[in-house]
Amino acid sequence: MVNTLTPPAATIKPKLGKDDWIQRAFMFVIALYLFVALALPLYAMLSKAFSIYNFDLTKYEVQISQKDGSYPNPAINLNELNNDIGLYSETDLISDANGRLRIAKLFTDFSFRSTVKYKFRALNDETSYLVASELKSGNQWVELDSNTFRRLVLRPHSGRGFDNFTSYFSRPALTQSIKNSLWIAVVSTIITVTLAFWFAYALARSKMRFKGVFRMIATLPILVPSLLPGIALIYLFGNQGLLKSFLLGETIYGPIGIVIGSVFFTFPHAMIIISTALALSDARLFEASSSLKASPWKTFWTVTIPGARYGLFSAAFVVFNLVITDFGLPKVIGGQYNMLAVDIYKQVIGQQNFEMGAVVSVILLVPALLAFAIDRRVQKKQVALLSARSVIFEPKPNRFYDRIFFAYSTLVSIFIVAIIGVCQLAALVKFWPYDMSLSLIHYNFEIMDGGGWSSYQNSIILAILTAIIGTVIVFMGAYVVEKIKGFQTGRALFQMLAMLPMAVPGMVLGLAYIFFFNNPDNPFNFIYGTMIILVVSTVTHFYTVSHLTAVTALKQMDIEFEAVSSSLKQPFYKLVKNVTIPVSMPAILNISIYLFVNAMTTVSAVVFLYSTDTALASVAVLNMDDAGDIAPAAAMGMLIFYTNAGARILHTIVSTQILKRSEKWRRTE
Repeated sequence: MVNTLTPPAATIKPKLGKDDWIQRAFMFVIALYLFVALALPLYAMLSKAFSIYNFDLTKYEVQISQKDGSYPNPAINLNELNNDIGLYSETDLISDANGRLRIAKLFTDFSFRSTVKYKFRALNDETSYLVASELKSGNQWVELDSNTFRRLVLRPHSGRGFDNFTSYFSRPALTQSIKNSLWIAVVSTIITVTLAFWFAYALARSKMRFKGVFRMIATLPILVPSLLPGIALIYLFGNQGLLKSFLLGETIYGPIGIVIGSVFFTFPHAMIIISTALALSDARLFEASSSLKASPWKTFWTVTIPGARYGLFSAAFVVFNLVITDFGLPKVIGGQYNMLAVDIYKQVIGQQNFEMGAVVSVILLVPALLAFAIDRRVQKKQVALLSARSVIFEPKPNRFYDRIFFAYSTLVSIFIVAIIGVCQLAALVKFWPYDMSLSLIHYNFEIMDGGGWSSYQNSIILAILTAIIGTVIVFMGAYVVEKIKGFQTGRALFQMLAMLPMAVPGMVLGLAYIFFFNNPDNPFNFIYGTMIILVVSTVTHFYTVSHLTAVTALKQMDIEFEAVSSSLKQPFYKLVKNVTIPVSMPAILNISIYLFVNAMTTVSAVVFLYSTDTALASVAVLNMDDAGDIAPAAAMGMLIFYTNAGARILHTIVSTQILKRSEKWRRTE
């Protein structure tokens, strides 16, 4: 009997050419950058959070001499001695890596003037201790006089476990920060998304006048550090504020101030996302609703909201993440109202407790990651809202609704302009509110605590380097992950690395950099304290949004370009130079200005990393506010604002000229 079954066809893998290997090499290099700049520091931070340090008194013995100088008495174990006198509890013996424990405290009758001598030793060779800053170890007896014995200290022993987390959650003041942060984030998200939705709705669905002006004003908060609204609110509603009486006895220092400031600096982010969602509306749906005699209110809930729901989810995710991870605003106006991001700063800068700072960072990372995961899950369910047959929605004039939306947009714009205007006025007034005469004295940064004018110059350098270097890294990374052939596993891993920065708060990333790059054994230790680490931190922190922008632009290019280039045996870099970059130029320019502006305004990602020589303007605002120089802090904040505004204007002019030359192919003769 003849077997008529056809054997399965063999899978033929395409042969990789030179361009394929070069593209994979590019992907490997940029993936390596993300691995070193993101994954390894986060691992170092997580490792630090689970590092336990405590004093194990069972590992040491001491002998005390008698009057004749002999040591006939048996050795005393320090743990047994401590149990007898009850000096240190188990909690007292929990420490951090820099902890020290004086042994002399265990001897109630100790006197450094005594003629008594002491013999001291560890019970194994691995255990060490300090005698007058000299490191000793081993189980050999060391004889010390009383004056030297008082300078004998123990170093903590290291281990792994959950003790740091147990210690954190046993402190009510610290755990209250979790509740405070979640509460502020939720309330701010609800208020901001609601306000931003109606503002975006007014821009997209009405015929009100001055839409361009309103849109421009709504984006102004992006240009200022998050600390600036806190300073403005202090001048308006603080102890010497002009409008203090409007709070009816409440204080602006706390949740009220944090929520108002959060709404200010997150509003443009939500408005832009929701505006994009509302722009993707099919007019046929509204015509169908009208023909079915549905009321405007029912049309709103059955057509408008379902069509914009994914935009609303994304806006809520972005606002929630921005608020819960923000450090500058609650630091300036939070008062005694603790939040997680500020707790990290207090633990690291105030108490030098890096382990507890790492614990708080892990806790802060959890809600940020959860919000990110929920947003990604929701986005996967999104379907295309516009098809080839769709008709772009054009609003019709309605005098009543247009006036209402105009009034609403005016009120929101007044709020935004007022916050920025108050900061500018505060920067120019000699002594608020007693001497309202104008002066430039607050711009004399050299006499202020914050780094002087050099901090502003450093910020300009950081912003330019971040814009240039970051744009190159991001665009090339997006190109190889989008255009490379095959290699699905590698592309998926790269995409995961590229998306991770969006879920990592700036404070967490900055602290992770301390643990990783400040390690003397790290070959990259040389960049610590330099401008390089600030650039790396900033590019990494804002990588995801830039990556998504580049990928979106590259997806618009037909794959036939690569096919034609390959058939003509042209190297891929010629295609990139002559086609890909010109076509993607709008996205490239947008990435560069996005990185520039964020590099000028960021505080949380760099507050742990700057040195005396690399002090930044945004951090100078924080330092001057800490020192009580609030008016100079406002002046520096406004300087950042005008720099970013000027950069945006210059970007628009340059973009127009570049696009005229690089996009001639778009225009028909």
